[in-house]
Amino acid sequence: MLTNKIALITGAASGIGLASVELFVAEGAKVVAFDRNADLGDIVSAFGSAVVPLVGDAGSEADIERAVATAVDSFGGLDIVFANAGVSGGFAGLFDQTPEDWERILRINLIGPWLAIKHAAPVMKARGGGSIVATASIAGLRSGAGGAAYSASKAGVVNLVQNAANQLTGANIRVNAICPGLIETHMTKAIFDMAEAKGKSARLGGWTPLRRPGAPQEIAKAALFLGSEESSYVNGQALVVDGGLSSTYPFSRQEYGKLPL
Repeated sequence: MLTNKIALITGAASGIGLASVELFVAEGAKVVAFDRNADLGDIVSAFGSAVVPLVGDAGSEADIERAVATAVDSFGGLDIVFANAGVSGGFAGLFDQTPEDWERILRINLIGPWLAIKHAAPVMKARGGGSIVATASIAGLRSGAGGAAYSASKAGVVNLVQNAANQLTGANIRVNAICPGLIETHMTKAIFDMAEAKGKSARLGGWTPLRRPGAPQEIAKAALFLGSEESSYVNGQALVVDGGLSSTYPFSRQEYGKLPL
């Protein structure tokens, strides 16, 4: 599906990002794998010359500019961006976080995808078009699936792709978001660990009609669809991939001063 395509994937060292690197390469793409993890080179070494690792900060304009330039220098252009890097912000409540906490979460989760769009779009337009995919979350659709700062940042991503899709009218660049549900990754490990400690692991799966959490590979498949020509008429959308979780949001309200679960 991605033969002769060049992709940039952020947050590529683990979870959804690493699963996407593997799938994109399997489908014929050349990939710049971008992550802040200093061990990124070792992590993606199995992919050989199809992947160029680049360590950097997804919320840094200079680093994102460097990532786009690396795709051009290494492979000759850029067709797909998967702006996937993100941070959760933990379990802190609305009144427990500091402005610095919010700035960090918004910088990575929202400003990061904006920077990817800003710097990738001109390169894509010169190449004839492309596809930009950003990781949002069902937490960005309504309350009840994440902390306040995280949820606000992901709601911003949903609106960002709508704005970008329209402001790129005529450039042949599609911009979409993926809204994962509960996916078992390094970022959500604390949720799974807390549920296990309380003997409530089965409850995590019971939240969805499919009776299980999702896997990173299932989100990678959605990114592949949105990045490929299979989604050639999908633009400005937030694709929910959550096992049906957001059809009900069966969560109890988080009481003031108490953690969920």
